[in-house]
Amino acid sequence: MLNRPEKLRVAVLVSGGGTNLQAILDARGTVIKHAEIVLVVSSQPGAYALERARLAAIPALTISKKELGGQEAFEAALTKALCDSRVDLIVLAGFLTILSSNFTRRFAGKIINVHPSLIPAFCGKGFYGLRVHEAALERGVKVTGATVHYVNEIPDGGEILLQKAVSVLPGDTPQTLQRRVMEQAEWILLPQAIEQIANS
Repeated sequence: MLNRPEKLRVAVLVSGGGTNLQAILDARGTVIKHAEIVLVVSSQPGAYALERARLAAIPALTISKKELGGQEAFEAALTKALCDSRVDLIVLAGFLTILSSNFTRRFAGKIINVHPSLIPAFCGKGFYGLRVHEAALERGVKVTGATVHYVNEIPDGGEILLQKAVSVLPGDTPQTLQRRVMEQAEWILLPQAIEQIANS
């Protein structure tokens, strides 16, 4: 019998409630078969995502730029945590702390992010969270969606891995559109992207 290679070791970086993290956790054993979540890191103390990690028995910790006093100390602590856990892939899942070009170069080809639009639309500096959906509604687009892409030094500028379109409906608010994009695109694409990378 052939020995199976070790599963891809994944860290998920979060800042808030962790709904994208939950989608990844729920996909283990179904969509995600060749990767394991070995670490969750929150940039915010008390983020509910930490409770999701605890309930799933996954090691989790908080690394706060504010508490550590700046970007350099923050990224040093984050790098140590990732290396200590022998992480192969870093998934940004609602992670609101900007990573420096030094950090993204160090982990080039090992960081992915989900963005709530069809890149190149409504992306780049300043486009995150509800701002993306507000911009889509202001522009009057009929279709939006989500994109999973590799992270480089340019905000939302890395190679696109997967995209999924979502319809904009009459009467949508930024909040209703955000929820539909999460349910119909983000929560589907992130587990698919992790498995795709694990099999590549």
